[in-house]
Amino acid sequence: MDDAKKTPGVSATAEPPRLGVDGYVLEDQIGHILRRVHQRHASIFQERIGPDGLTPTQFAAMVKIHEVGPLSQNYLGRLAAMDAATMQGVIRRLLERGYVSRTPDPSHGRRLLLALTPEGRRVIRAALDNARAITRETLAPLTPAERETLIALLRRLA
Repeated sequence: MDDAKKTPGVSATAEPPRLGVDGYVLEDQIGHILRRVHQRHASIFQERIGPDGLTPTQFAAMVKIHEVGPLSQNYLGRLAAMDAATMQGVIRRLLERGYVSRTPDPSHGRRLLLALTPEGRRVIRAALDNARAITRETLAPLTPAERETLIALLRRLA
């Protein structure tokens, strides 16, 4: 017999009780809530991004390259909000997949510029429609006004 059936007054479908410790209820904490929302969004993303199987960080990098055009890895990291180590791994995998090229910057001898390859442009164009649907599905439980408010508040926290 499961615990819900053994506990009087608790149905098998009820949410677990929120007991808390010294007034601290984990389920009411912003970090816990954001982690659960992120898990839900990541699951939707993975399921719906498309056959090319981009990761969220690869998708973000490709969107910014598509938006800005050729740019340095350092600048891309700032635009996509990724640290140098993460960006290095993302770019390495995109290069291996043939979605990004790296060429010397003619105006700066030591800098390399990243650009989407024709295959990279095809992949990101196809993924953008899926990404819009992913956002819609993630926010589906909210009303349009709640969606706008949530995005505005999260931007302030970011």
